[in-house]
Amino acid sequence: MNTVTTKNRLRWPYRVRYWLLACSLALPTLVSQAQPATVQLQEPLQVQTGDSAELERLAMDYLQPAMDSSMGLSDSNTLRPEIVLGSLDPRLRLAPCARVEPYLPNGTRLWGRSRIGLRCLEGPVRWNVFVPVTVKAWGPAWVLRRPVNAGGVLTEEDAELAEIDWAEQHASVLANPDMWVGQQASFALRPGQALRQNMVRPVPAFGPGAQVRVSSVMGGLHVVVTGQALGPGVTGQPVRVRLSGGRVITGTVLDGQTVEVQL
Repeated sequence: MNTVTTKNRLRWPYRVRYWLLACSLALPTLVSQAQPATVQLQEPLQVQTGDSAELERLAMDYLQPAMDSSMGLSDSNTLRPEIVLGSLDPRLRLAPCARVEPYLPNGTRLWGRSRIGLRCLEGPVRWNVFVPVTVKAWGPAWVLRRPVNAGGVLTEEDAELAEIDWAEQHASVLANPDMWVGQQASFALRPGQALRQNMVRPVPAFGPGAQVRVSSVMGGLHVVVTGQALGPGVTGQPVRVRLSGGRVITGTVLDGQTVEVQL
């Protein structure tokens, strides 16, 4: 496979928000909905040992328009794509073919490591081969400048902007600081890691065993009783609470002391 381009790290002013939030919420996920592109060859194609350049060129000619369409590329777009095309096995001996069709295999996602199919439609032997490809998407993201322990709360000073490959992992990039500042590290984080969705979680408003108020409206009356939380309470998310009589209910966390129950 071709040599992968080394990452270029850049510093950016912290107050620059860009358009990053939109990109972090909607990663390109082109699957095999693209129509196959049939290529008519003027001469029958014969791949010799170590000579797969023609087939690889066909794969690239098909891939580039598909990438442009899937990512909606423009001069103002946040992400800069890079295609690293691999090579066919040099030991392949393919029969001559007058018409080769590049295509995306079912379920293929042009993001990170992928592959392009090439199949012969007109020839003495109908063959089908795959060219490996790595699709990169370079853009600014927040990269940790120092370690953060599991459970530690992230601050603005913990990360700096750098250019990374967004497609290197499946987890979404947390491109806007509002998405990670004040959040808790899900596990121990290392310097140089780009902040992604699976790396942080909300800080609980209270922990298991905390005494909370359970608020509900019943028949026009506002009723408040006390109970014990059976798990950590995250604002806006459900939590189970055991009431004084032993009954267990599930409500929504309103704040560090209150759980709301819809009756």
